[in-house]
Parts: sequence; structure tokens; C-alpha cells
Amino acid sequence: MLLCDIGNTTLHFCEGERTWRVAAEGFDPAAVEGRVYYISVNAALDALLAGHENWVDLRDLIDWSGYYETMGIDRVVACEAVEDAVIVDAGSAVTVDVVRGGRFEGGFIYPGIRAMAAAYAGISPRLAYSFNFELDLDKMPKNSQDAVSYGYLRPLCGEVMRHGGPIVITGGDAERFAPLFPSATVDRMLLFKGMKKILENRC
Repeated sequence: MLLCDIGNTTLHFCEGERTWRVAAEGFDPAAVEGRVYYISVNAALDALLAGHENWVDLRDLIDWSGYYETMGIDRVVACEAVEDAVIVDAGSAVTVDVVRGGRFEGGFIYPGIRAMAAAYAGISPRLAYSFNFELDLDKMPKNSQDAVSYGYLRPLCGEVMRHGGPIVITGGDAERFAPLFPSATVDRMLLFKGMKKILENRC
């Protein structure tokens, strides 16, 4: 079974235990033979894929009654992968979604590392620091880098922890956020697990 998670800049493929990435720019869907089950946030590629019957959009197999219309397909698929968890997807944006008993209870969207760093630097070049993910968030900072880091990380960490239950971290920056949640599980395969579960339940 060939799965594909299509983002704005890359296509992330999974077949069995093997995964690989392909650049979205210049990608030709006709170059892939056989059936491909995919999710996509890339409107330009969606238009290209519409003419290829072997590419199957999983969006049509999802029961959307438990979600909201404008919710990102990647968030929905991550929620489908778990029964009980607070999902932290650390990418261009950080999304946090709560699932209890297999039911989506809600979530929120927070700026990703690069977006927040750019925001601080836009306020003043003196605030152009990298974030300290090893910071003790139970102590008030006493230097500028830690003050910036605390301002970004403490509200996010507090809101995630407030919901209790197991925490699952995924996304490109998952390992960077992991020190904030020592008991969390880092799962880079979470979206593919959700895609497989959707296929098992709907097909």
C-alpha cells in the first residue's frame, strides 16, 4: 500500500516501513504507477492529481461529522490515528488537538518556531534569538534569550499540559519540542498511521 502526505513543498511517501520525500515543484503524478492513497494541503497539486484515477484522495473517506469544515486535513488524519491523546504537530505552525475516546474535542493553532522567531526579530533586532528548549519553565528568566524563549514556550507548554492524558508529538520540529514534555511520545509516522486506520475502517 502506497501512501502520500502532500505538503506545500514536498510529497512524503510511505510504503510498508519505508518512507521518502520528493520535491513538490515539478512533480509529475503520472510518474507514479499503481494506486496511491493521499492527503494534500497543496491546491496546485490537487488540480494535477484530479486527472489521475490511481491517486485516491482520503478526504472523501473521512467521516467529517466530528470535525469542522475548515480544519486542516493533516490535523484530521492525525486525530484519526489515536484514541486518547493530546497531539502536538510541530511544523510551520504548531497545532494542538485533543482526542478522547476516539472523539475530537477541539484544538488550537500556534506559531511555529520560524514564524515566532521572525515575529520577535520584527519587533527588534535585539530580540533575534534562537529558542532555548532546555529552559526551566518553572523559573522566571534572567536573560534576554531565555525571556524570549519563556514568552514563546511557557504558554504553549501550559496549555498542552492543562488537558492531561498522553501527549504525542509529530512534525518536522518534533524532536526540538520533546524536551518540554518528558513523558511524551515522538511519532513521525502518526499521519501515516491515521491514513492506514481510515482505509481499514472505511474500505
